[in-house]
Amino acid sequence: MYDDEFELTFDLNDEDEAPKAPAPEPSPEPETEPAPQEQAPAEPAPEKPEAPEQLQAPAANGRCVLISGGDRGIGAAAAHAFWQEGYRVAVLYHTHAEAAAALEEELPGLLAVQCDVASRASCEVAFHTVEQALGHVDVLVSNAGIAQQKLFTDITPEEWQHMLDVNLTGAFHLCQLALPGMIRRKAGRILTVSSMWGQTGGSCEVHYSAAKAGLIGLTKALAKEEGPSGITVNCVAPGVIDTDMMAAFTAEDKAALAEETPVGRLGSADEVARLLVFLAGENAGYITGQVFGVNGGLVI
Repeated sequence: MYDDEFELTFDLNDEDEAPKAPAPEPSPEPETEPAPQEQAPAEPAPEKPEAPEQLQAPAANGRCVLISGGDRGIGAAAAHAFWQEGYRVAVLYHTHAEAAAALEEELPGLLAVQCDVASRASCEVAFHTVEQALGHVDVLVSNAGIAQQKLFTDITPEEWQHMLDVNLTGAFHLCQLALPGMIRRKAGRILTVSSMWGQTGGSCEVHYSAAKAGLIGLTKALAKEEGPSGITVNCVAPGVIDTDMMAAFTAEDKAALAEETPVGRLGSADEVARLLVFLAGENAGYITGQVFGVNGGLVI
């Protein structure tokens, strides 16, 4: 606190001079402390490297999604989109273990399980692993697939069978494993990922087109069968999406495809993923047996 200063005034009306107050004794000078010795400035502490930003898991919505072929491309984009919506997410991968491990590190709580969808035994082991770790599967996204460009007359019987086993029979295996629990609970969502070539047919991709067309037929028939059990089944048929499957295409090829597309560009995996999330949600309960083209107007 600061000391207040007062000015004292005396009114001298009497003839006799009032006795003077004794002069105050001078206050002793305050002792001065010796000046502190200068010290050498302390060396600055070394800067700590900034920790990488950690993704915070969003609020859980209580539902579990299983995505086959979920380590790359559309599958990985779907894993991100469902995770951001609070789903418990499991992805199946075949050979790309590093990509699956990176996804697990990036999205806390995500589970990646190795699986060859062409093998029933492998699907059974993977499916039960997911349910033991994350609980029952509410949403199945059958996305695993392979592609090959080849003249029909050059396709070997082994290549034909392998294309069907991965792209079509894999969906059959996973649907049969997921449906008993969904039927018991009277709720569930099944989503298949076909292709615009499954709708129109693609030159030099006859076996691929046949397998993807088979997915559309599976979707429509299964939707009729499982609708009374409260289960919806829908199909997404992407057009030209810029993913690893287009690695063999040159920049000129991609530019030509973009020019042919009414919206003037290629699609992104995120655009397909957002539609999958919507179809899995509560607001899509009256939509079933449908095929949704995400193709920029290339197929209308």
